[in-house]
Amino acid sequence: MKPKTSFIKEKLKNIKENNLYRTLVYNKVAGPYITINGRKHINLSSNDYLGLGFKPVVSQIQSSSRLIAGNDISFKKLENVLAHHKSKEAALVFPTGYMANLGIIPALAQKNDLIVSDELNHASIIDACRLSPAKKTIYEHNNITDLEKKLKNKAKHKFVITEGIFSMNGDFAKLDDIAKICRENNAFLLLDDAHGDFVVGRDGKGSADQFRVTKNVDVYISSLSKALGAFGGYIAANKEIIELAINTSRSFIYTSALPGFLADLALKRIQTNREKNRLGLWEKTRLFTSGLKSIGYNIESQSHIIPIITKDEKKTLEFAKYLRENRIFAHPIRYPTVSQGEARIRISITDWLTKDMILQSLDTLEKAGKKFQVI
Repeated sequence: MKPKTSFIKEKLKNIKENNLYRTLVYNKVAGPYITINGRKHINLSSNDYLGLGFKPVVSQIQSSSRLIAGNDISFKKLENVLAHHKSKEAALVFPTGYMANLGIIPALAQKNDLIVSDELNHASIIDACRLSPAKKTIYEHNNITDLEKKLKNKAKHKFVITEGIFSMNGDFAKLDDIAKICRENNAFLLLDDAHGDFVVGRDGKGSADQFRVTKNVDVYISSLSKALGAFGGYIAANKEIIELAINTSRSFIYTSALPGFLADLALKRIQTNREKNRLGLWEKTRLFTSGLKSIGYNIESQSHIIPIITKDEKKTLEFAKYLRENRIFAHPIRYPTVSQGEARIRISITDWLTKDMILQSLDTLEKAGKKFQVI
């Protein structure tokens, strides 16, 4: 008789054979650098886009749900500022952006409703949709014609869900067109703007502001742990939707609150003048992108998230290993994060990077591109 754990070993074997095996790499991050096994690398895999994150914080710890005893006064202050930031009536902070999606999407979309989701949406959106009893359908990435076709449905309520900046491609959702289609079909527009919030738009108000469709977004879902360098996630919407979330979002009700000091930290970061950091980020993004194009890479990204498409999973792992051997850390992305055969090196530009770091990275990436026949 086989051991009852034999199926687990078989699964792991299959993952390894397909070059999809993952391990935890212990490291120490300090500003633009990441130290792995005692060796310092330029970090091209950070989400601390504005370079605000490397400041130690020590304070009180919470250990209770916000509906019981964990609702520190810090949350009220932070949520008021976040609501104003998104030009909405109210906001609600969750422990993570992932939990914000898991909380609000199933709370809104019920039986006899329809969810229409972009095919490249983040895993947290996919998982949230699965938790909803509504009917789900996927529209082709940024394909407005397909979206319109999928919305021709007699569902009780319709919900369109998209990211603002797609986390693996670095392109923007066509929010002007999407907002128009939602208006014409009386559909709710839910926007996950984790990678655009505090980075794009006027004063960092996000992707919807960039496309001038702020008033057309019914629910914003975003992160406090990326551009702000803090921690947590949040939603912003009208008061009734926030009230519904407080009363029905399982990932809000049945979990401990963030420690109050993290709410204080996020509030402090929001109230900091970030414009210099934003301008620095975009200047460095332009420098890096133009540099990659000049050495032969086919770059279609429109943002600070720049994928280098390597396609083959094994090649991608070897590419990433070569970069690390040359003191550049950029993470290999493989299935199921992206489709099979669409593996890539995902580069994140941050304001931490200096011109010398960018030039050093480009030099190594040119050598790697030629070695692995990507350019």
